[in-house]
Amino acid sequence: QNSLMVARQLSIDQIIGIKNLNSPAIEIEDDFKREYSAVGAFSHVLGYTGLADKNDLSGDSSLSSNDVIGKNGIEAYYNDYLQGKNEEIINYRNAKGEIIDGKILKEQISGDRVYLNIDADLQNYFYSQLKQTLVNLGSPAGVGIAMNPQNGEVLTLVNLPSFDNNKITSSDLINPLKPLFNRAISGVYSPGSTIKPLVAYAALKENIISPDRQIFSRGHIDVPNPYFPDKPSRFLDWKAHGWVDMYSALARSSNVYFYALGGGFPDSELSLIDGSIKIKGLGIARLKEYWQKFGLGKETGIDLPFENEGFLPDAQEKEDSAGQPWRIGDTYNVAIGQGDLIITPIQLVSYISAIANGGKIYQPMVMEKIVSENGGVVKENQPKVSYDYSSDIDIIKEIQKGMRDAVQKSYGTAYMLNDLPMAVSAKTGSAQIGNNKKINAFFVGYAPSDNPQIAILVLVEDASEGSLNTVPVAKNIMNWYYNNRISK
Repeated sequence: QNSLMVARQLSIDQIIGIKNLNSPAIEIEDDFKREYSAVGAFSHVLGYTGLADKNDLSGDSSLSSNDVIGKNGIEAYYNDYLQGKNEEIINYRNAKGEIIDGKILKEQISGDRVYLNIDADLQNYFYSQLKQTLVNLGSPAGVGIAMNPQNGEVLTLVNLPSFDNNKITSSDLINPLKPLFNRAISGVYSPGSTIKPLVAYAALKENIISPDRQIFSRGHIDVPNPYFPDKPSRFLDWKAHGWVDMYSALARSSNVYFYALGGGFPDSELSLIDGSIKIKGLGIARLKEYWQKFGLGKETGIDLPFENEGFLPDAQEKEDSAGQPWRIGDTYNVAIGQGDLIITPIQLVSYISAIANGGKIYQPMVMEKIVSENGGVVKENQPKVSYDYSSDIDIIKEIQKGMRDAVQKSYGTAYMLNDLPMAVSAKTGSAQIGNNKKINAFFVGYAPSDNPQIAILVLVEDASEGSLNTVPVAKNIMNWYYNNRISK
């Protein structure tokens, strides 16, 4: 006979009161409750449990409304392993409804133990560093991810703001900052200049430019306006850089250089190009092709629920949704990670990991292994290559050089990391949001540069000084990793 749960987590006094009713219609059963000792730093990774709701019941006929199941995080993704099986008992009652005998139909089966690739010490340190940075800046939210670029193991997955997964409160549910939201895998952002290494790769692969060919950045380019010839459309660099090749363009993060690679230059600006051969640019179709090749616009396959795909714009989509043609300005914007291009942090750090390791994009893995109660290995994650461009190692090495220069050259945007005890390669980025009133700041990088063991991402939402706000956090993480994890 099925029972209906009417109350949980009763106090001792409540239990005594119910028993004193001596009602055969009411049964009191022992239950379990998850206790999470490391709240905050691990909440989004571990997730939480709750009673099966209407959606859960409709998707699984074996569930009842009394069942406690994983609702998010590892708890949800590996619920079938963690949950175990309840004991099944048949009770025999007399005419008064009193239980007079019982028989165990099925013994209780304990759930399996799930071991993670998460480095607990690094997770805690990353969380504390990012949290303090957000407090200092008055910024609302952030993300910190660390991966092993050689196999896809997820070493940290930090989300802020966070929550106490021992007790989800009503304030958590209505908080406009959405503390329950896993920004690392479900949040979508314009990547800003962190997309430039991929644009550079595509340009070299398509013979758009050679890495040593230079383009002059006077701080902007002008595109003729056919309707108002005296008012050209101006596209800005963040500063005038002078002549830059691919290496210094990556190190300095020159927008003008990547405008040329993405959309080419109008004839009126050909004097800004070294040499007589015109740069035609990749165009939106080829840009999208290379975004897709490196896993953008689709799920990475990370073993956590509710991963977002992001969005990759193109000419047809703009025509269909806005009724407007795709213009060169749209191409310029997405070539520097602005406009309608939005991706997830986990996609971004996965593609950067491929640059680090020489061309292999691994599926991110949070779980290491699952072990049964008797110690047997039930399931074990193995590295899985989603895309392999290691045959383009000569091209990738050019990108690696530009990212290394971003740290070791005095003009590099991540030069602050140059005094670390190991070589670091990096790319910073800032993306304007909300009608350019706010800036999301990014840092992506890996170390050691010649044999990477860690790739990291730092994101600060609504950062007051752009990518400058993320570099100090990245420096502390890299320094900690060297001192505590790198074999000397």
